[in-house]
Amino acid sequence: MIDTVYIENSVKQHERVQSIVARHSKAEHISLEHYGEVFNSAKQNFRLQKLNPSLILAEKQGKRVMPTPAQYETGGGAHYYFSHMLNCVYDCRYCFLQGMLRSANYLLFVNYEDFLADIKSIAAKHRNDEKPVWFFSGYDCDSLAYEPVTKFAEYFVPAFSSIENAVLELRTKSTQIRSLLNIKPQPNVVVAYSLSPERIASEVEHGAPSLSKCVDALKRLQDHGWRVGLRFDPIVWHADYQADYQEAVSHVFNELDAAQIDSVTLGGFRLPKGFYKTMHRLYPEHWLFNAGLSEHDGMTVYRKEIEDQALNFVGQLCEQYVDGNKVYAYRSFE
Repeated sequence: MIDTVYIENSVKQHERVQSIVARHSKAEHISLEHYGEVFNSAKQNFRLQKLNPSLILAEKQGKRVMPTPAQYETGGGAHYYFSHMLNCVYDCRYCFLQGMLRSANYLLFVNYEDFLADIKSIAAKHRNDEKPVWFFSGYDCDSLAYEPVTKFAEYFVPAFSSIENAVLELRTKSTQIRSLLNIKPQPNVVVAYSLSPERIASEVEHGAPSLSKCVDALKRLQDHGWRVGLRFDPIVWHADYQADYQEAVSHVFNELDAAQIDSVTLGGFRLPKGFYKTMHRLYPEHWLFNAGLSEHDGMTVYRKEIEDQALNFVGQLCEQYVDGNKVYAYRSFE
């Protein structure tokens, strides 16, 4: 339940804002000139705010679409990401947002039209590329978890039908897939689920759907004709991780049509060093922040031997079901 909605004056009359405000008619509505007055203010407590976040409706100015780090690959050509929202309805202990942001409030940028214009402009620059240009959403939020409010997929998915050389990847853990099941699948949209074994998810992915529920959503999407991707990222290392991931991978591929999996990506625990220090202060005793870690190239990551073992093990499990050319690993030490 949202008790407070902050609204930038510049977007008050936006149709999207009006719809969201009507949905939260019982909340207190507060006007402000710029979202930073609330979102970037000092002395905020991320953990306390996470218990009852407010919603901030604002306009994203400046650069809206950015290149991804060079290592990211899912079979496309050039790769970019964009964030229509900052923060997530879930509370995953490993989420870098806890280390990056001062605020746990939901910041929604409502000027979708400007994002789309930027995406089209970038895609046009890559029109002669051999491979399609890939646009990731869900980097700083979950693409679908807040869909009933944001209508993000409802707007962007149909819009991508006119961008022939582009692919939109919706990264999610959410079962909010109604908007996708109500429309015809598009060949240039991939719905990619971040997946963890049940035991790990129950311990560190608070509020997120279980693995079984995610697999059920994936199956429904596949049956409807959508391209789907699997993201075992981060792979969470612990004493019994091999048994956990063996069970999880087996469950996922026994339920889904492996031949129709678009891609599988793997990654280890990794955080910018400053983010890690902030998160460690929030949870100094949590095993996640005290197991097998080292510093490398400005990042806090698993030690090389642990990361290599974990990525190789889960990769080999996945390659029992899908072609190795569809499996991509993000390695910290390359």
